[in-house]
Amino acid sequence: MAEGSNKTYKVPIGPVHVGLKEPITAWLDVDGERIKGATIRPGAIHRGIEFMARDRNPIQIIYLAERICGICSFAHIIAFVRAVEDAARIEVPARAQYIRTIVLELERIHSHILWAGVACYTFGYDSAFNLGMILREKVMDVLEALTGNRVNYGTGTVGGVRRDITPAVGKAIREMMTFYKNEFGVFYDVVTDDPIAKARMRNVGVLSKEDAVTHCALGPTARGSGLRVDLRWSSPYEAYCDMDIKPLVPQDYTGEVYGDVFDRFLVRVLEVYQSLEIIENAMAGLPSGDLMWEPKLPKLLNYLKQADGTGWGAIEGPRGDDSHILRLTGGQDNITWWKVRAPTYANAVSWPIMFKDN
Repeated sequence: MAEGSNKTYKVPIGPVHVGLKEPITAWLDVDGERIKGATIRPGAIHRGIEFMARDRNPIQIIYLAERICGICSFAHIIAFVRAVEDAARIEVPARAQYIRTIVLELERIHSHILWAGVACYTFGYDSAFNLGMILREKVMDVLEALTGNRVNYGTGTVGGVRRDITPAVGKAIREMMTFYKNEFGVFYDVVTDDPIAKARMRNVGVLSKEDAVTHCALGPTARGSGLRVDLRWSSPYEAYCDMDIKPLVPQDYTGEVYGDVFDRFLVRVLEVYQSLEIIENAMAGLPSGDLMWEPKLPKLLNYLKQADGTGWGAIEGPRGDDSHILRLTGGQDNITWWKVRAPTYANAVSWPIMFKDN
């Protein structure tokens, strides 16, 4: 059908589609090859995690929380345990806070590189995709050395962390950082200096600053539209309280904001450099001390059973503000209720705007 015929068709994409990395449905209103509108329908793999949590204590829920998202599992763990710690008035040891920060930034690096690599693969730049996967593998190796797992690390817990940074792990982290300082610039230049790659991202999927504000965009999506939003900066937590972190936005580097795929790509690759700096500072300032507020599980569970209050935990995950809120009732083993707002659900509201006229 020729464009401009004033007749549109609804085309479903998903929930199972070769071009999708997650099972979500997008109904596109198309005129020829031009998208005129879109309706997003999530929930294809709704698992009822919040409902399942009603029969579990806070320690058991950790394993549910980290399975909300495989790419940012540690972000969900920390958001959840911070909510529990807020409700139960638990102070986390300084060393545990620094280790949490290091793992969060390692996770951010591998998430951003995965996004950037898949973006390159989507528009046909397989060489850049392969470079990205080589870089990401180095981070995955470090996460495996530190936590024992490449996905769902099982490292965070209420009141601290389960794994320490040993001399061997510290050496692996420093070697990874040296590798990135030498090699990541190649990936950055290969994509940003390529006119074809830039042409395939520039003015595609535009989300203006005004639309980003109106639709409450979060994370790199919001920063790619020029909004200075980052919980590590506005509401610092863990070791971020001891660091000077600024939101990275395109106008600070290119002098202008398009709010397109290229700007969101730029934000993510620049944040990899920022994460490396944060890890380096955290390693240099890593304090000694305990890893847990209460290492004995029976005592911790008994304390949590007596706790009474509402807690909120929000962190800057790889995709944006990851928020968990819950209620503990004194005398009960299990939590009363638990609500999760993952950043992707917030950002999905703005997807129809990005799709339109592409």
